[in-house]
Amino acid sequence: QVQLVESGGGSVQAGGSLRLSCTASGYTSSSNCMGWFRQAPGKEPEGVATIFTGGGNTYYADSVKGRFTISQDNAKNLVYLQMNSLKPEDTAMYYCAADLCGSWLEEKWPRGGHWGQGTQVTVSS
Repeated sequence: QVQLVESGGGSVQAGGSLRLSCTASGYTSSSNCMGWFRQAPGKEPEGVATIFTGGGNTYYADSVKGRFTISQDNAKNLVYLQMNSLKPEDTAMYYCAADLCGSWLEEKWPRGGHWGQGTQVTVSS
C-alpha cells in the first residue's frame, strides 16, 4: 500500500515562495513517476510537475515552467516542489502522487495513481 504525506502548504503573497514536501512509504516499482497535481475549486485537476524516480527526468505544466522545480531524495523517499514567483492563479489544493510515467504523461495528471491527502496553497494578490 503506497502512502503519500504532503507538508509545506500555506498562504503567501504574490511573488512569494513555498516548498512542498512529500514523504512516500510502501512505494512500489509499478509507480515510476512521482510528483504533484493541483485542483482549484470548480476546476479540473492539473498535473503540475513529475519526476521519473529512476532517472530524474522532469516534466512540468506550461503554467509553472520556470517558476516551479521538482526534486527528489531517493534515500529518504522524499519529493519536493519548490514554488517561486507564485501567482494568485496558483491557489489550489496540491496533491502528491505516484503513478506510471506513461499514464501520467498521457493523461496529463495521475488520474489512476496513488494520491496523498493534499495541502492547501493560497496566493493573495
